[in-house]
Amino acid sequence: MSAPDDRVSAACDLVVVGGGPAGVAGALTAALRGLNVVLVDSGARLGGQYFRHQAGAAHTATPGLDRFLRQGRALGERAEVLLGHQVWTVTRDGDRLTVHCQTPDGRPVAIRCRDLLIATGAHDRPLPFPGWDLPGVLTAGGAQALLKGNGVVAGGRVVVGGTGPFLLPVAAGLAGAGAEVLGVFEANGGLALARHPVLALGKAGEAAGYGLAMARHRVPYRTHQAVIAAHGERELEAVTVARLDGDWNVLATREVACDTLAVGYGFVPQIELGVELGCQTRPDADGMPVLAVDGRQRTTVDGVWAAGEPTGVGGRHLAELEGRIAGLAVAGAPVPGVLARRRRRMRAFGEALHHAYPVKPGWQSWLRDDTLVCRCEEVPVARVRAALALGATDARSVKLLARPGMGWCQGRVCGYAVACLAGERPRPPRRPIAQPISLGALADLDTH
Repeated sequence: MSAPDDRVSAACDLVVVGGGPAGVAGALTAALRGLNVVLVDSGARLGGQYFRHQAGAAHTATPGLDRFLRQGRALGERAEVLLGHQVWTVTRDGDRLTVHCQTPDGRPVAIRCRDLLIATGAHDRPLPFPGWDLPGVLTAGGAQALLKGNGVVAGGRVVVGGTGPFLLPVAAGLAGAGAEVLGVFEANGGLALARHPVLALGKAGEAAGYGLAMARHRVPYRTHQAVIAAHGERELEAVTVARLDGDWNVLATREVACDTLAVGYGFVPQIELGVELGCQTRPDADGMPVLAVDGRQRTTVDGVWAAGEPTGVGGRHLAELEGRIAGLAVAGAPVPGVLARRRRRMRAFGEALHHAYPVKPGWQSWLRDDTLVCRCEEVPVARVRAALALGATDARSVKLLARPGMGWCQGRVCGYAVACLAGERPRPPRRPIAQPISLGALADLDTH
């Protein structure tokens, strides 16, 4: 793509931010209908979290990867794909948008476009507990990313805990790669979707595959149990596993020796770009803010579209479908009724998952006064509670008094927990800089 200088590209019709299932489907669909499309992703390869893979990998056990790679190759023939480009803000000048990126070597790049599709995915939602800052404790998504993207097994003797079906592929993948997975501890019930048999039917085969893989490697699956503490002098040596009641209050405990803990309690949609552009949000079924879109994946801001997890966590099939719908809509093509009906069914399944695997309030009873809530600023629970005692009424006022969320991650890790401790629903993130950047890139921002 020709450019007036090294920093600003020529204008295009559509910029897609995110190279996962939603972004690739949206970009390819729009490009096939004649639009000049640029896809931008911070990763070294297309795939997002679900289709993360090693360089040169022809096939992995990830269902659907071969099909996704074919889509990626087709996209590369019809559109410009900028990998290793981290988008940190989007500005508007009249009816045109400018997407500001930074390359791995710190070089700023700006792309002007008419329309923007936000397909930025989501990241893990952790909960704090005593010892969660020990080396050897990582998120379930982090353990999976190491394995899929780099072929690195997170540890030798691994415990997997949290809630939700995502724990199954993580445990199966680690066991298949040679780790001894000592158990999967699901804080909710294992048959939580039994009340939604029609919705769950389409996922039964995939779940059965993970179940067989776990059975083959003799991985125990325990429901109504959770890891409530991690122990070790310099690194993880053991965890405390608790049997829970329906609200996640502790009934009994035992200790399990291990060197690695992979834990996750759902996902946080990445909506910073949309929020800064003024897009309205809505609470998802689990209370997390997501971008509000219409039946064509259009946000409340002209020229801005969203697909996949930023509109509500629902899995890779829904993300791809929403990407296709958005690509059609941006190109001015009608959305077939069959796609709209399929999206409604998949969205209903995503909402059922949220209801089946909720985060219960009892997790707050696992905390001690010295348990860190914000690891960046080393803010313990006691300081958060002191802020509330001083009169803080919400997460923002707790942040001003006690500093949680003021560190490197800007609340991405601790924001959910602080909101829960403050007794409120998580609010949309207000981050004018969506990703960490260099001062040089910030200085080069064209504000005209």
